[in-house]
Amino acid sequence: MKAFVCALLGSLAWVGGALAAESDACLEVASLSHPDFGLPNVATAIEKRHRLAVAVAGTTSSLAPAGAETGYPARLEVALSGRFPGITIKVINEAKASQTALDMAAFFGRMLAEDKPDLVIWQTGTFDAIQGVEPEEYSAALESGIDRLHSGQSDVILMNMQYSPRTESMIAEDVYGDHMHWVAIQREVPLFDRLAIMKQWNDLGIFDLYATSKDPMTAERVHDCLGRLLATFIVEGVRLAEASAKDVRQ
Repeated sequence: MKAFVCALLGSLAWVGGALAAESDACLEVASLSHPDFGLPNVATAIEKRHRLAVAVAGTTSSLAPAGAETGYPARLEVALSGRFPGITIKVINEAKASQTALDMAAFFGRMLAEDKPDLVIWQTGTFDAIQGVEPEEYSAALESGIDRLHSGQSDVILMNMQYSPRTESMIAEDVYGDHMHWVAIQREVPLFDRLAIMKQWNDLGIFDLYATSKDPMTAERVHDCLGRLLATFIVEGVRLAEASAKDVRQ
C-alpha cells in the first residue's frame, strides 16, 4: 500500500510538473502580443478610480466547454486582479453567438450605457468570414465600432479569430486578419494577435488544437493562457499610456 501511495504521489507530481512546463511554454509566445498603442482610459481608471471595468464583445469563442468560469474572460479577471492588487477588477462577457462585426457594433451603445467599460476587448472576424461579408464592409464596421467606443471614453483592444487546424483551409483568415491589422493601425488601437499565438502553440506542439473541441481540459488550459497573456498585454498598454502622458507633461 505504501509503495502504491508513493507511486501515485510521484505520478501526480509528474503531471503537475508537466502542466507547469506547458503553462510556462504557452507564455513564451508573448513576444507576439506586445501592444503598439497605449490604453489611456485604463490607466486613468486604475490610477484615479481604483477600479477597472472590461467588456468582452465577440462570439462564443470566448467560452470554454467547461463553462464561463473557465473561459479566457474569467481567467483574465483573475490575472488582472493579481497584476493590480487593491484595484477592483470586473470583466463582463458580452459575447453572443453568430454575430458579424456590424452586429456587434450596433450593440455598443447599449453596452456602453449598461457596463460603462473602461476597456472593450473586441474579438471578431470568424463569423464575417463564414458569412462571406465583403472585407471592405468588415473594415468599415470595425472603424465605426471603434469610433463609437472611443466616443464613450472606452479604450479598445482588437482581437482576431482563433486558430483551428480543422478550419484553416476553409476560412479566409489572412484576408480578414489583414483588414483588422490595417484598421488597428489607422485607429491607433492595440491588436492582440490571437491567431498567430494559437498557430504557434499548435506548430510547436504546446497545445494540440485538433483536440480542443473534444478535450475540455486542453480547451481550459488554452483559455487560461490566453487570459494571462491578455493581462500582460493590458499591463504593457497601461505603461505605454503612462509613458506617453509623461512625455506630454515634459
